[in-house]
Amino acid sequence: MPESFVVQRETQIAAPRASVFAFLTDPEKIVQWMGSEAVTEMHPGGLYLLKVGSATARGTFREVVPVHRLAYSFGWEGNDEVPPGSGLIEIDLIERDGGTLLRMTHSDLPSATHQASHAKGWAHYIDRLTKVASGEDPGPDRGPNGTRNA
Repeated sequence: MPESFVVQRETQIAAPRASVFAFLTDPEKIVQWMGSEAVTEMHPGGLYLLKVGSATARGTFREVVPVHRLAYSFGWEGNDEVPPGSGLIEIDLIERDGGTLLRMTHSDLPSATHQASHAKGWAHYIDRLTKVASGEDPGPDRGPNGTRNA
């Protein structure tokens, strides 16, 4: 079995779980911190689609436990190394210190190169999510490399 590369992030967000969950699942809220278009069908087997710059990520929901947990497959259209549905993103939301602890794991990445690239992307986007869910304006999204106009 090939080695699986994983990205893990954890952050405290000064907002209730219901608010953070909405920013992870409501297409109008998702695009406030990541991407320019989102489609979410919030049930196991439902579509997860996100346009980020010129790329499109696609997968399906595996678990949807409102305000507690999301799990969905993830990958990029037109990418043979990380195709749609090839990775797994798991997000747990835990009440802590008057806000929400977000724990995210992105597993089944095919290489250290993709692990590093996705780690950079997640650091960028979780920072933006933390800001917008806390009521701050994250500003225009220039992408993890600082060049994208989304």
